[in-house]
Amino acid sequence: MRLKRNGSYTLNRKSKGKPNGKKPAPEEKKLYLEPEYTKSRITDFEFKELVMLPREIDLNEWLASNTTTFFHHINLQYSTISEFCTGDTCQTMAVCNTQYYWYDERGKKIKCTAPQYVDFVMSSVQKLVTDEDVFPTKYGKEFPNSFESLVKKICKYLFHVLAHIYSSHFKETLALELHGHLNTLYIHFILFIREFNLVDPKETTIMDDLTEVLCSTSGSSSSNGSGNGSGGSGSSSSSGAGAQNHVKER
Repeated sequence: MRLKRNGSYTLNRKSKGKPNGKKPAPEEKKLYLEPEYTKSRITDFEFKELVMLPREIDLNEWLASNTTTFFHHINLQYSTISEFCTGDTCQTMAVCNTQYYWYDERGKKIKCTAPQYVDFVMSSVQKLVTDEDVFPTKYGKEFPNSFESLVKKICKYLFHVLAHIYSSHFKETLALELHGHLNTLYIHFILFIREFNLVDPKETTIMDDLTEVLCSTSGSSSSNGSGNGSGGSGSSSSSGAGAQNHVKER
């Protein structure tokens, strides 16, 4: 079964590459771990059920549909705080005590600001998900042999963007009352990449404290926390016909 995927999207950023870890300044208190904020969700849905492969859907179709949806939502979530993520405020692409570098097509390491890094990520992913030879949308068109490895690379970089929002822009997210949306998106994404082993656990270790708090309570915590804001409640449909729009757009 060929799942319908939206191939067009307006981006704020550009990209492509690989990260490397370096330790800069000592980390501050992690505001996003405060109980009053970790309880905030936009839905009580059991995401473990939502990420499971439906019996009637081809694995590559499921990966393609969900990866494309996560790309759109993570880009959208970043766009809400992008005006605060500048070359001055985020001179490096940092997550807690780890600094990421970009690697160009020739493998040259590039030290860049966070907005440049996100730009690299989003434009390279945009190029892939709209390429019919990589993410086919027409019936009978086969996925390339390298498809799973490309999905893994995409998910790794999308994780970096999510982690940067938490690490460097959670205060702004709180001010916009979008932390419930961010938490819900994070839970859904982490459970998805875990379900299909898409990202090396070593890569996500940096956010293990948040993952443990959010994912251990997913489906059982209150959705009436302070994170609903003006966005209201999100869609929690469990239909297996495609990836779910679990974050309501503003």
